[in-house]
Amino acid sequence: MKPAMMRAQASLTRRLLLWVLAALLLVWAGFVAVGYRTGIHEAGELTDGHLAGTAALMLNLDLPPFVDAARETVRPAIPTLKSHDYQPSLSVLVRGADGRLLARSGDAPVPPFNEHSGFADLELGTPPATWRSFSQWDGLHARQVTVLVRADERDEMAADVAGQLAEPGLWLLPVVALALGAAIWRGLRPLQVLSRDVAELEVDKAERLEARHPYREFNSVVRSINTLVGQQQASLERERQLASEVAHELRTPLSSIALQAASLRGELSPAAREQALAQIGADAMRAGHVIAQLLALARASRADLQQQMQRLDLGALAGRVVAGYAQASWESGHTLSVQGEEGLEVLAHPLLLELALRNLVDNALQHTARGTFVCVQWGHDADAAWLQVCDDGQARPGAVAPSAERLGLGHKIVGRVMDVHGGRFTQPAAPAPFTRCYRMVLPLTP
Repeated sequence: MKPAMMRAQASLTRRLLLWVLAALLLVWAGFVAVGYRTGIHEAGELTDGHLAGTAALMLNLDLPPFVDAARETVRPAIPTLKSHDYQPSLSVLVRGADGRLLARSGDAPVPPFNEHSGFADLELGTPPATWRSFSQWDGLHARQVTVLVRADERDEMAADVAGQLAEPGLWLLPVVALALGAAIWRGLRPLQVLSRDVAELEVDKAERLEARHPYREFNSVVRSINTLVGQQQASLERERQLASEVAHELRTPLSSIALQAASLRGELSPAAREQALAQIGADAMRAGHVIAQLLALARASRADLQQQMQRLDLGALAGRVVAGYAQASWESGHTLSVQGEEGLEVLAHPLLLELALRNLVDNALQHTARGTFVCVQWGHDADAAWLQVCDDGQARPGAVAPSAERLGLGHKIVGRVMDVHGGRFTQPAAPAPFTRCYRMVLPLTP
């Protein structure tokens, strides 16, 4: 892949990092929100507890009335503390059973007398301000103590406590994000090394990936890539062999045509001239047959996958193919026949299977002597159907078996068609009276 194209593609490392950071940010925001709300709630409870504790302390002390406001001791200013940090400005009111104010401390306005005990939010002063209060009677119901604190001071303290709980999370988020980014990048380095090794792999040199990656998750990837490389090398080797076979098949007729054409330029008798022309025609037909087989082989390699497999009756297919060779077999002096079970069906590509059968019949007609009996047979075994072409050509006087090279191209076409169908191409023992059979084995139709 070109470097520019690689740069244009998305990065798995960047994508993984972004997703992890997004998830971290979402969870962290939830933690901060919960911490902030928890801080406000706890600070409120802390203040309410302070009010209740002060009221209980005042009720249990037998003290004279508070000093005058002019002589009150103010709260000391502590530089390290804010005005609200755990020392809120409390105001205390002491009333008798009749509601008469007995004592007062602090700057809170005096609220109306209320016999109820407990917490309350009061609007006091001019302009009105909210105060948080707690009231409690003593055991004899003779004295009531009310403790007040400004609500805004209470809320400010709650917000500050909540902020201090959430602040460490905000400071830690960038640190954790950087640590996660470094960990993800470091953890994906073996994948980056494997990707670089794959990019540097040169298939045409039959190289393989080395199993030097220490993680078992990569083993299947390395095995799969090496398997693909092996298949590619095998395919290239088959193509080289095919090219050699085609060149060999074409060399003889083309050389013959060239020789016969050269002889026509010389002084030839009419009979020799006719013989040379006939040889040129035969050689041209042979070369055309090789080219037709080569085109058929290319077609079989593409597998015609656009056409779905169909149920095919093997008897109908055999009858149609044999009928198409009736004229050719009559001219070559061969006898063609069909034999098999009625109604036997398989799932197959119609054109490809017919192409393979035509190649077998064509080979039988071209490479056997006149008078040869050729039969197309079909049937089935326990788990597979079969379709074969048999002949008795080797039993004829003076018969010469065709070489493997002359049959190779047509048989390669049949073999590739069988690969498409998940079947196999074999040469079984021929039943009497035949001397040679070539069989295509196909899965049975469920």
